[in-house]
Amino acid sequence: MRNGLAGLVVGSALLLAHSAHAQDYVRRPPDLDRLTQELFAEIQSDEVPYEDLYETLLQYYQTPINLNTATREDLRGLLLLNENQITTLLRHREVNGDLISVYELQSIEGYDLRTIGRILPFVSVLSSNANSSRGTLWQRIAKEDNNALYLRYERVLQQRQGYTPPTLYQGKETTRYLGSPDKMLIRYRVSHTKDFSLGFSMEKDAGEQLVWNPKNGQFGADYVSAHFVIQERGRLKTLALGDYQLQFGQGLLLSSGLGVGKGAETITTLRRSSLGVRAYSSLLENTFFRGGAATVQVAPTVQATAFVSHKNVDANLQQSLDSLAQYDEFTSGLLYTGFHRTASELANRHQLQETVGGGNVGYTSRNGNLAIGATGVFTHYGTAILKRPEVYNRFEFSGKENLALSVNYSYVYRNFLLFGETARSTGGGLGTVNGLLASLGSSVDAALLVRHYDPNFHTLYGNAFSENTRNINETGVYIGLKVRPIAQWEISAYYDQYRFPWLRYRASAPTDGHDALVRVAYSPTKTSLLYVQARQRLKPRDLATADLLNLDPSRVLPLPGEQLRQSLLVYYNTDISTALSLRTRLQTSRLRDDTNLAWRSGYALAQDASYQLNRYLKLTARYSLFDADDYDTRQYVYEQDVLLAVSVPALYGQGTRMYGIAEIRLNRAMTLWLRYAETRYRHQNVIGSGLESIQGSLRNEVKAQLRVKF
Repeated sequence: MRNGLAGLVVGSALLLAHSAHAQDYVRRPPDLDRLTQELFAEIQSDEVPYEDLYETLLQYYQTPINLNTATREDLRGLLLLNENQITTLLRHREVNGDLISVYELQSIEGYDLRTIGRILPFVSVLSSNANSSRGTLWQRIAKEDNNALYLRYERVLQQRQGYTPPTLYQGKETTRYLGSPDKMLIRYRVSHTKDFSLGFSMEKDAGEQLVWNPKNGQFGADYVSAHFVIQERGRLKTLALGDYQLQFGQGLLLSSGLGVGKGAETITTLRRSSLGVRAYSSLLENTFFRGGAATVQVAPTVQATAFVSHKNVDANLQQSLDSLAQYDEFTSGLLYTGFHRTASELANRHQLQETVGGGNVGYTSRNGNLAIGATGVFTHYGTAILKRPEVYNRFEFSGKENLALSVNYSYVYRNFLLFGETARSTGGGLGTVNGLLASLGSSVDAALLVRHYDPNFHTLYGNAFSENTRNINETGVYIGLKVRPIAQWEISAYYDQYRFPWLRYRASAPTDGHDALVRVAYSPTKTSLLYVQARQRLKPRDLATADLLNLDPSRVLPLPGEQLRQSLLVYYNTDISTALSLRTRLQTSRLRDDTNLAWRSGYALAQDASYQLNRYLKLTARYSLFDADDYDTRQYVYEQDVLLAVSVPALYGQGTRMYGIAEIRLNRAMTLWLRYAETRYRHQNVIGSGLESIQGSLRNEVKAQLRVKF
């Protein structure tokens, strides 16, 4: 009764102050750096999908979720709301009708100011039929405000080994990059929530050439991507042409886009959302489909999706030396770097034809509490994939074709969410992931997730929850907890126990390990945050017995061992005023394995400052110190960058790193970003290795980006 009265009072006040179907507040750009640190960031890992995370959150900012039409799956996809908050929002909407303003969220149970502040940049409140009065599709595209072109340039100022003149070695010229050290990007996109998205991207990495050779699939820049997506055309819910992403169930077969996995957010990121077909505009060159996809509303509670994709991917093709071999030509695997800088990298460019087709049929009950789906994915390669004849590769995918089928479910009962997906692939391998999320009270959330992936389970575009980078050869149990004991305090923790039933690379026996994290966060004000995070990971890894005994590695059998890593992170963020923000970050880790019982360690200390000088100029800077004993104790430190860009350098050795960013609003249509970064090493005469090596102890990077809004 009290909640209903509060909602009536807030709604009445807003009705007097605002139009009933207008966006009644100015959305400020999201603080993606703070949000990443607060919710998702891991430490001491290069497996964090920062670019996917950044890209997905940016898409939500550019095309925000309409709280008046969003489904349960839409709200889950945002990853910022727990199941109880989603349920109370849907119930409020059902009882009271459309929201009048985002500020009405304050009257809904479970929506405190901290939660509302997190989601504000990514949501909107619009009429449920807002697109009907905006004219034809082409008129809406022409008038759309979310319409911008990005031009970006970046370069390392020092000369790297790959750009020096080639020399002769044993009568042959040494390998060098064929292109210039300039990295360039052109990106355009115009889009509107639940209506349309149109865009393209062209990128040239440092060392790559600008080549116009359409017959060879080269159109100036090395990487070219384009898409056109329309949505909500009656029974046609989505039609995508060009490059797109797919996500269904728990991502066991199809999971493109954001997959956070384990991190400081111990509850909401466990379950995936059936987001279906989405536009692709990222710069990752191997996580998308190219072709067409469509979703149709077959019945009020049933949707069906079909898709087909064909593209050429990078691979090193080899000829079989055995005349009796099953395949005359094969490849040992796909190449995912996306770099085409040297003659050998160019020789592997787009050498393998990949054709993927399939679909999904999903049922969602009228109240949205029950969802069931079935997915099928068939993949065909033009040349067979044959892994190297190592023992750990015994169960890896081989051949030209793979068929995978799955069923998925999710069910909401009161404050509990049950979800899961089970799949089988060609060869009989099974994979399954099942979880339970529970709101045990207004201040306690818990999670349990169990997964099992056979050594011969093959899913080529899947990315469900796992310790491995792929869903294969793993069994595990994850327990997560989040407690808000008193206002302004939050404690998050998880424990993950996993086992690898078969051998892995650098693990010559079935092994097991664990991963545990605890974070204590304190928010004294709306604009300040302090947290301390501790993490421990125990992972199996073969001992370097040959090095210990000074023996020939080829004559020594590897012995199973373990590597223990312990990490600590302290982070503080505060807004001194509306113009000045300060951030301090201290992270440290230590490492010990069975080869060397002595601890090796590393740390990084970073101080950030951001100052909004006026409406036309914003300045951001960081100064940091780092000291890491070796590459294994390197420190990954998330950095702020120009809009749409991500920077997470790995710091090791001893030295300092600093950067500065100027965001300049030239006029209403154009914004310019300028970024300068400098890393200075101590006791080091060479930076990096191979073709990326720099003679000296200094590395400087410059970056400039111009956004033109139409």
